[in-house]
This record gives sequence, structure tokens and C-alpha cells, in this order.
Amino acid sequence: MDMGRERLSLGLLLRLSILLTAVCVCIHVYLETGWQGFQTPPGRPPQSKQNSGQQSRRGQASAESEEQSIKRRISYVHMLKKDRVSRKRDEDREDREDPSPALRPHRKTPRWHIDLQPWAGESRSLEDEAKRFLSYITTPQVFCASSPGEEEAVQGGSTSDWTVCLDPQYSLSHRIQSKHCRVYSFGLGVDDRSLERSLSRSGCEVHCFDPSLKQPHLQQTEMWLHRLSVDWRDPNPAVVAQRQYASTKKLATILNDFGHREVDVLKADMESAEWKILENLVLEGVLDSVGQLLLEIHLHWAGFEVGGDDPSVVRYWFSLLKELEHANFQLFHVHSDPNKPHLFLHKNVFNASSAYTLSWVNTQWKPSRNQN
Repeated sequence: MDMGRERLSLGLLLRLSILLTAVCVCIHVYLETGWQGFQTPPGRPPQSKQNSGQQSRRGQASAESEEQSIKRRISYVHMLKKDRVSRKRDEDREDREDPSPALRPHRKTPRWHIDLQPWAGESRSLEDEAKRFLSYITTPQVFCASSPGEEEAVQGGSTSDWTVCLDPQYSLSHRIQSKHCRVYSFGLGVDDRSLERSLSRSGCEVHCFDPSLKQPHLQQTEMWLHRLSVDWRDPNPAVVAQRQYASTKKLATILNDFGHREVDVLKADMESAEWKILENLVLEGVLDSVGQLLLEIHLHWAGFEVGGDDPSVVRYWFSLLKELEHANFQLFHVHSDPNKPHLFLHKNVFNASSAYTLSWVNTQWKPSRNQN
């Protein structure tokens, strides 16, 4: 009996000890888990060492990727700079070489107005403006010598009202010898074409423009004749459609239509339209395509579409001629017809003729060898 009780008490103690041990283990596990949860920042699950290593590798890879991206951007910027430098070098080379098939006038940005010169005097009087203007147009700026025998051949008449510069320091004499000379002559019902015929016989390609011709184009033995004239504006497209042809066009348009880039001699007698035509040549940069300019100016009135009082008109005339000088044109020949009336803006003053023939040479003009 006593032996049975003793066995029961030992078994009970063994069970209690096992139970107590299990409880202690559970408490220990609970406390360990709670302490780790307390050390982890709120909102971020606990990470194992493996996860930490993975994040470290990802951060390193991200840094390397960012570094490579920066290097690519820097390389791209360098490439753009090199490309700009190379493109600019190519453009400069093209400008130095023979011009592109496009016309020279179109290489410049068109201007909207000419630069007016300062007034001749504080009083802004017609007398001051007229004296300055008349002194300017009657004073040649360069001496133009001609080779023996050539002067008479291209003089264009005994009165020498139209003449060209054959000085060897300029290009025309060389162009005539090489048969690369081109002449444009504009006039209204012109009867005297002696200068054009002389230049044609010398070997120049001569185009005469006259809107009064009956045929659109006519080839004579010595030159071409065209039913066309130069203007300071192109015709309205509706008018062209009705008439099927335009009798007047801007010089830049005529050059484009004929496929020409350069004109060695441009002669024009436009009966008081010369001022607005000259203004158009200046504003559109067409003068770069002209070697010599022979122009008859008319002073008896302001001219077509030229407005303002008399002093302002003369100041405008003078400013236009100064634009020629800025474009490297120098006056080499002046002629006034003694048979013309002495009228200056409807006044018989200043002993000025109503018309002057002026001739300029482009001292910096360098035509291409094989012109179109």
C-alpha cells in the first residue's frame, strides 16, 4: 500500500515538473518574440540578414546604374557640341566655296526699310538736301580706266551717256575675254541699244526686257528680247491668271525664272520707277548678284510711290544711293543730257538737269567661274 502511494507521488511530481518546464519554455519564447518586435521600427516588418544583403546589393546596383546614366548624358552633350561645331565648320566651308544653286539674293534675310541718312542741315531745308545730293551724284568715287580700243567698242554712242567700266582691276574685262559675261537691260520702248549690241559683239550674253514687245520672247542675231520689265513688286496672282502672263516682276523673280545667279551689267531706264526698284534691290539683297549698275535717275518729280515733302524726298534719294555705297558700289561715270529741261522737283532751281545717267561698279564683286 505504501509502495503504491510512493509511486503515485513520484509520477505526479514528474508530470508537474514536465508541465512547469513547458510553461517556462513558452514564456521564454514569448518574451524573445516580443523584444524583437519592440526593436523593429513601426510600419516596417523585421528583416532577415538575407533580405538586408539583397537590399545592399540592390542599392549598389542602383548607384552603378545612375552613374552609367550620368556618363551617357555627359557623352550625349559632348556629342551634340561636336556636331554643332562640325555643322558650323561645314556651313563656313560652303560659304567660302562656290555658292549653292539657290540665288544669291535669297541668302540674305530681307530688310523692311532702308536706313535714312541724317539730315543735311539743322534747318532740314530743300536747299541743304539738294546741294548735298547733287554734289554726291556729280562726283565720281573711283577712276575707271579702259583698255585701248575697248572703250570705243562698248561706249554706246558718241554722247557717252551709257558706258561700262573695263578697268582690269574689276571683273568685266576678264569676263568678256572668257565669254562668261551676262547683261540685263531694262527699258520702256527703248530705241537706242547701241551699248547692248556692242557688249553682245564682244561676247556677252545680252537680255533686253521691254513690256511693249508683241512677242513674249524673241531671239535676234545679237541678243534676246523679252516682253517683260523689272518692278519693285511681283504682280497679283489673280491678275497673272487673267492675263496668262505678267509683264512686270521683281529682279529676284526674273533671275529665278531664267535660272540666272549673276549679272555682270544691269542697265535700267525706268522713267521715274527707278527709286522704288532700287529700294527693292537693296532690301532683298539682290545687289550681291550685280557687277555693274547703270541707272538713269529722274529728278523732275519724286517718283512713283515716293511720298513726303520735298526735303524728305531728296533725303530719301540720297539715302538710297548711300545704300549702294554700303553694298560696295562706287560711282565711276556721270552724264547729264543738256537737252533735258532743268527741273528739280518741279522747280527750275539749282541748275540741275531733270535726268542723270549714273554708273556704279561693285568693287568687291567676285563672280563664280561657271555662272548660271
